[in-house]
Amino acid sequence: MEKTTAVIKDLKPNGFVLIDDTPCRVERVDVSKSGKHGAAKARVDAIGLFDGKRHSIVKPADNTIDVPIVTKKRAQVLAIVGNKAQIMDLADFSVFELDIPAERRELLKAGEEIDYFEVIGIRTLKELK
Repeated sequence: MEKTTAVIKDLKPNGFVLIDDTPCRVERVDVSKSGKHGAAKARVDAIGLFDGKRHSIVKPADNTIDVPIVTKKRAQVLAIVGNKAQIMDLADFSVFELDIPAERRELLKAGEEIDYFEVIGIRTLKELK
């Protein structure tokens, strides 16, 4: 799993974060004022990259949280069968199948080069960046 850490209060909207080991896109970060005896709290609202569900956490603003490393890779489409595409990575020539998202279904053709994303070991054809 490729990930790094970041301080919660330094997260920005449209950045990435791992909440309950689910990669998410940060939608909003609210930092409350520190109280008389306590530390400031931060509420992070995010939407899952793969499931589309809303996730949120509340933690002290100075705590660290895991941030996934999103890598963009090049591949060639070998074949399209139904809603799946057989793809060969151009770096290591490994062959695998991925689901084709609805927004890219008409655009993919066999033999052309495409970009795909890999997040914590999960590959996808969805546009993440």
